[in-house]
Amino acid sequence: MRTLNYNHLFYFWSVARDGNLTRAAEALAVSQSALSVQIRKLEAQLGHDLFERRGRTLVLTEAGRIALDYADAVFAAGEELSATLREHGAAQRRRVRVGAIATLSRNFQIDFLEPIASDPHVELRLVSATLRELLEQLEAHHLDVVLTNQIPARDADATWVPFLIAEQPVSLVGSADLVPAGATLRDLLDTVPLILPTHESGIRAGFDSLAVRLGAEPKVMAEVDDMAMLRLLARKRTGIAVVPPIVVKDELATGELVEVASLPGLHETFYAITPERRFPNPLLARLLSPGG
Repeated sequence: MRTLNYNHLFYFWSVARDGNLTRAAEALAVSQSALSVQIRKLEAQLGHDLFERRGRTLVLTEAGRIALDYADAVFAAGEELSATLREHGAAQRRRVRVGAIATLSRNFQIDFLEPIASDPHVELRLVSATLRELLEQLEAHHLDVVLTNQIPARDADATWVPFLIAEQPVSLVGSADLVPAGATLRDLLDTVPLILPTHESGIRAGFDSLAVRLGAEPKVMAEVDDMAMLRLLARKRTGIAVVPPIVVKDELATGELVEVASLPGLHETFYAITPERRFPNPLLARLLSPGG
């Protein structure tokens, strides 16, 4: 095949990202007809139609989606090259886009981002959503990394890789005045009102198994899928929370809450999911390397 015409690829990329031929032509300061010609030339060179028209809307074909993925990588590499060379002459702001599932501990997120959070040359973009939504953004090149406490099913077409970045122990945490003096772990589970993660959480499965092994019948006051809400309920003294201490580290430091008992064998696992990019964001190395 002849050498790819990157002007044609850029015109295709602009239309594909905008989704509208008219707006893309205006942004590029070219006529719609000229833009259409350039895209047709690219289609002829590649041997595939890249768009199909549905009414007044242009929709990417399967070949078009593949071409867009490569175009994203090509032009991201160009931006990275330009930024890298500019850094030799002057400090250059760089950006990292981080997604986190909405229920993830804010304290954990802050600790994870600490290696770059205070860097004046780094711009952080933080997004919270469901894991499915975040993975869609990751595959669309809108995010650099996704933080989660669960690994989704990964099929042969997945373009991402999970990294284990932390394992946090889990404890009973709450107000000291809710804890009976001299109570054993089984006593606590049987008598103290508990605030538990929901059954979708890996922590909950481990907690339920522990309760069975101890022969305890937990007194469940609330089930919560959001670590921030679990933290607030513990601070309201409504019960003792089953939670990684990192979630409430500020309250533990001030004495507002105490670590009542560790829960043997229980931990929460945290993962960073990154895309399989030929040109990964170089800031990821600072976040994922041991010790930051």
